[in-house]
Amino acid sequence: MDYEKIEKTAARKARIVKAFTYAALIFWAVLVLFPFYWMVLTSLKGYGEYNSEFVPKLFTANPTLQNYVQAFTDVPLGQYFLNTIIFTLVTTAIMLIVTVLAAFAFARLEFRGKNLAFTLFLSLMMIPSELVVITNYVTVTDWELRNTFAGLILPSVASVFYIYLLKENFAQVPNELYYAAKMDGTSDFMFLWKVLIPICRPTIVTIIILKVVECWNSFVWPRLVTDDERYFLVSGGIQSIRESGFGRENIPAMMAAVVAVSAPLIVLFLVFRNRIMEGVSRGGTKG
Repeated sequence: MDYEKIEKTAARKARIVKAFTYAALIFWAVLVLFPFYWMVLTSLKGYGEYNSEFVPKLFTANPTLQNYVQAFTDVPLGQYFLNTIIFTLVTTAIMLIVTVLAAFAFARLEFRGKNLAFTLFLSLMMIPSELVVITNYVTVTDWELRNTFAGLILPSVASVFYIYLLKENFAQVPNELYYAAKMDGTSDFMFLWKVLIPICRPTIVTIIILKVVECWNSFVWPRLVTDDERYFLVSGGIQSIRESGFGRENIPAMMAAVVAVSAPLIVLFLVFRNRIMEGVSRGGTKG
């Protein structure tokens, strides 16, 4: 009889703990998501409705998409989007080629000083990013690449972390596969293309997604090397819009521009969130 009471008491405590846990998670979710809700809500309010609210309301009875129209017509937000898409696609493509080839060289090829070179390569992660920005800025300025896509793209085509991550995945593929392929006369490039890349596809997809997010959110470097509005990315473009009369006077349209800039990354994460977790957590072998 005492055991039944103990079991009931334990079950009751477990339910209470579970209820408090869910309540805390719900509270935290509301706290985190509320700014996004407020941003979207404001973007759907009319200019007159927004300015007539002495006390901000948590809903709108007359939602409108006019703010989104103004965000793409009254300011060059569409040009910023196009610049960002070009910058993101080209940078990610070049970075992927560099990362795959460098990771393969460090993981499979044998050459003198490989371990030392890789150690020195990893040590670059210890250098403050501000020092790299200064060096890159001086180089791009000397090459007269300011206000060009080349100046935007070149400093972002290599990543020590991505090369290290993919190298570790390549290294976990059994050596027997590599030796068997070499016995069959397969070249290193074909082994990379036919074996390593398919096996390590989750990690490669993760690297691509993370690089796309990094490029889309890039702010410091683009603002440093571009002062011509024709080359602004969405991050710098939003800042320029905010500092202009449009961003200060028409808050709902400004919020519409922010929503338009944020939406692609939110959708990207929601669609590929499982791939991101899988690529980071799994090794290079398939079970």
